[in-house]
Amino acid sequence: MKKITVILFMVCAVAMVFAGGKKDAVDESLDYVMEKGTFIMGLDDSFPPMGFRNEDNEIVGYDVDLAREACRRMGVELVLQPIDWAAKEMELNTRKIDCIWNGFTMTPEREEALCFSKPYLRNAQVIVVRSDSPYNTLEDLKGKTIGLQAGSSAQAALDSAVEFKASLSSVAEFKDNLTALLDLELKGVDGVVMDLLVANDSINRSGKDFRILTESLAPENYGIGFRKNDVMLRDKVQQVLEEMAADGTVASYSEKWFGSDISVIGK
Repeated sequence: MKKITVILFMVCAVAMVFAGGKKDAVDESLDYVMEKGTFIMGLDDSFPPMGFRNEDNEIVGYDVDLAREACRRMGVELVLQPIDWAAKEMELNTRKIDCIWNGFTMTPEREEALCFSKPYLRNAQVIVVRSDSPYNTLEDLKGKTIGLQAGSSAQAALDSAVEFKASLSSVAEFKDNLTALLDLELKGVDGVVMDLLVANDSINRSGKDFRILTESLAPENYGIGFRKNDVMLRDKVQQVLEEMAADGTVASYSEKWFGSDISVIGK
């Protein structure tokens, strides 16, 4: 009995050591990025104006400009890594990327699973329809088909609008917003749920005959998502962004991509 008791005591002691080690684990997230010299930004490369490919197939956009300047100030190289948006959290948690930074909406579920920066842009989920369509309100879309990007905040916003979703005939999921808008143009769907900032840019950039319903589904904030325990890295990026806001750099990027300073960094 004494031998068994001693063994059990030792097992418990070892377990307590490991448990304590896990609880008091040192956050090396910033050191990890600084030592490897790269900061890998996970993004959807078809999400203008936040991040998208230009005519030369280069990835550009508001978030790209912010991240590139932040990395320059941190002394590391920015690596742009296009990802499958539906698998973004897996890409982050397996360390294939260091953050999700691409018009990434902050939701209660995501904030529970990830470590977020402070909001840097305000946004809303809206519905884009063809200009010649008879739809002006959410009620007008009763019995119709709505499209959206799979795994996006548009999907979460629609799920939260229980009565509106129940009134629809069906919901079509697409890989990205550009494909959804193409289907809208071809009359495959009657409307597309997407981010207001992206919707405005897509309509202005493409010149397509679309319009945005005044009635929105949900207001939201954009933030930068990091792994749950990567607080040191998150704090460093936040600090640099606030320095960029203070010296006018953020405002210049906002005016470049949106026509005015709509950033909320440091405000």
